[in-house]
Amino acid sequence: MKLRFLLPLGAFLVMVVFLGIGLKLDPHEVPSPLIGKPAQAFMLAQLHAPQKTFSPADMKGKVWLLNVWASWCASCRQEHVYLTEFARANSTVNLIGLNYK
Repeated sequence: MKLRFLLPLGAFLVMVVFLGIGLKLDPHEVPSPLIGKPAQAFMLAQLHAPQKTFSPADMKGKVWLLNVWASWCASCRQEHVYLTEFARANSTVNLIGLNYK
């Protein structure tokens, strides 16, 4: 008889613990398994000169930023304004865009 009342109380306490942990997390932080890892090898045709290719070897020894984006990605659309402004204002860092799917 006592077990019947303790089971809902235990389930409620487990839910409170999970909700407490969730409230302490930052919703703006998106963990990524790729942070700190090198970009995979690729060789792509350049848009302005299709006969030329671009690969990470072309940028070796230079500071550059690779932005992987997609047209269906809402946050990619929001950051586009800032990245365009950054590319215009900063001549020391090359900004390379890679469209995903």
